[in-house]
Amino acid sequence: MTHLNDTTDPLLQSFTIKNVTFRNRIMSTSHSEGFSNQGMPTEPLQRYHEEKARGGIGLTMFGGSSNVAPDSPNVFGQLNFGTDEVIPYLQTFSQRVHQHGAAIMVQLTHLGRRGQATIDHWLPTIAPTAVRETVHRSIPKEMDQYDIQRVIRQYGEAAVRCQEGGLDGLETMTGGHLTGQFLSPMTNRRTDEYGGSLENRLRFIREVHAEIRRRVGNDYVVGIRYVMDEKTKGWLTRDEALRAAQILQQDGTIDFFNLVMGRIDTQRGLAEDCMPGIERPLAPFLEDVAQFRAEIKTPVFHAARIIHVETARQAVRDGILDMVAMTRAHIADPHLVNKIRRGEEKRIRPCVGTQFCQMTKPATCIHNPATAREGKLPHIITPAAAPRKVVVVGGGIAGLEAARVSAERGHQVVLFEADAKLGGQLNLAALFVHRRNLREIAQWREGELARLGVDVRLQTRAETADILAEKPDVVIIATGGTPHFADFTGVELCHSVWDGMRDAAKFANREVLIYDGLGRHQAPSCAVHLALAGAQVNFVTIDDRLAEEMGGSERVMHRKRFQQHGIPVQIDLQLEAVERVGERLRATFVHELTDTRHSFMADAVVVEQGTTPADGLYHALREGACNKGVTDIPALLATEPQPQRGAWATGYELHRIGSAVSSRAIHSAVYDALRLCHLV
Repeated sequence: MTHLNDTTDPLLQSFTIKNVTFRNRIMSTSHSEGFSNQGMPTEPLQRYHEEKARGGIGLTMFGGSSNVAPDSPNVFGQLNFGTDEVIPYLQTFSQRVHQHGAAIMVQLTHLGRRGQATIDHWLPTIAPTAVRETVHRSIPKEMDQYDIQRVIRQYGEAAVRCQEGGLDGLETMTGGHLTGQFLSPMTNRRTDEYGGSLENRLRFIREVHAEIRRRVGNDYVVGIRYVMDEKTKGWLTRDEALRAAQILQQDGTIDFFNLVMGRIDTQRGLAEDCMPGIERPLAPFLEDVAQFRAEIKTPVFHAARIIHVETARQAVRDGILDMVAMTRAHIADPHLVNKIRRGEEKRIRPCVGTQFCQMTKPATCIHNPATAREGKLPHIITPAAAPRKVVVVGGGIAGLEAARVSAERGHQVVLFEADAKLGGQLNLAALFVHRRNLREIAQWREGELARLGVDVRLQTRAETADILAEKPDVVIIATGGTPHFADFTGVELCHSVWDGMRDAAKFANREVLIYDGLGRHQAPSCAVHLALAGAQVNFVTIDDRLAEEMGGSERVMHRKRFQQHGIPVQIDLQLEAVERVGERLRATFVHELTDTRHSFMADAVVVEQGTTPADGLYHALREGACNKGVTDIPALLATEPQPQRGAWATGYELHRIGSAVSSRAIHSAVYDALRLCHLV
């Protein structure tokens, strides 16, 4: 493919709204970053967005759900724009982003019924009608005329703070928030001038934007994050949403529509529409946006799993979007735009859609631990003062990252992997049809190792002699682990989740009991994987709910699949014993709350209890290591080089990372590797 440049690539063309020119068409939408310190945009948040500006982005929007009033509380660590205290923070923030050539805006909102009455000031939540919100569980007070006029005024005051803080503009938020609650017939059942007809339900939004415009003037950029369709009978329809948008356009108070789809007041809505994850189609709503765009003339922005550059490019080229939002793609790689400009699109670290960024606060990436840790970890690895010989044993995610970072430092790197394929446990996880994109985490690193010239030796089970023969300065043990079985009798009768994932066909037409003693993705994924292969699956967990360690959006998708496949779930049960009864197996459990015993019959029992470190090689190498295999934790946490112990001329530095230490998840393993190796 011919490399597009700044003059031919649609993504790299500038775009102007009023007095703000965006240097390119790529943006990051506002989201809940999770950095808030007493509601203020402090240093960590500023660094997080400055990194995107440094990486070439055209517009970075921050502060998802930033509050304009005290009765819109900080449910998930939002910013507080209801006080002048925020202004000096904004002035510093805007300068930091502007110095790199990017524009910066914020999202202002009032949560309405989406708030919580038991945090911050313990004020009752408010809404157009007293209709309960199911995710945040609020039963709101119905707003009176005083509340309506007060909140309208507070929107205007918050907008002035944006302007005085040097921000290039702002957007308000409709979908699921207070303004959207007025617009939707399901959450607005008023009989006064703010309820009933579409024109009446739209009145509050129009008055909010009229007040904002009155306070900041006609030259300031003001947009709206706007829901196209709530996709549920009795809620806001596509036709009504379009008619309302056309009225707002005629008012002349809106400079852009940032379009979203669906509802955010249910976990399913969040997972499937608001922030579609790994199993949802890529860019699922671009066709809807195109249809909406055909009926309005105001500039259109949009974000929803647009993670591939070519998809973004086509959306701009076809005139569907004026600014294309690649928010989670920037969480994965804040230097995405610079890589496009250099013709290095294949080097962009991919977003794989796991929703890890939604699950963690601050919002980081499942395989980029530098995101949200910009003050401690680098996105761009700096070369070491002198090259060293680094041997990495194990080609799972921890070993791949250790090899990549060490090679970026300029070291000579050898990577041993016993299997014929790199990726380790990622390869097992990616066998599940709904998580196959996980392979991209390993594939990206494989590409980077090839670019960096790492000596990768597959199908080589390294022993002590093999490693010593390389005369290494540093040895990183990333040998992973093996399935762990503990605390019950009859282990020899059980299968691991690894067995279930690798050889699902042998469980077809059998009754399979899966015991989850971990609470991560492994057991629920295996349950559906086996059900798809024809097994009848029963699921038992030690926790008090399915997928205890997962975020809400990921958990709800597991729950949905369990319902679709008829997989029952038993909770609060600790596996005690598995025994053979004739041709079948009996699994006995102890209830965590009642101490009662419960037995289930099955043809096969599959157990998930994490992994046991495969650390024999590490222990064999400790005696010859100058640091005796000890990783200095204070130095690691302080992001300082490991202290030099012993005679460096005669000994090697030895460390172990990932599941070679303990049963680690993807992010933990990558984090282990980056924070150790970026200073090796």
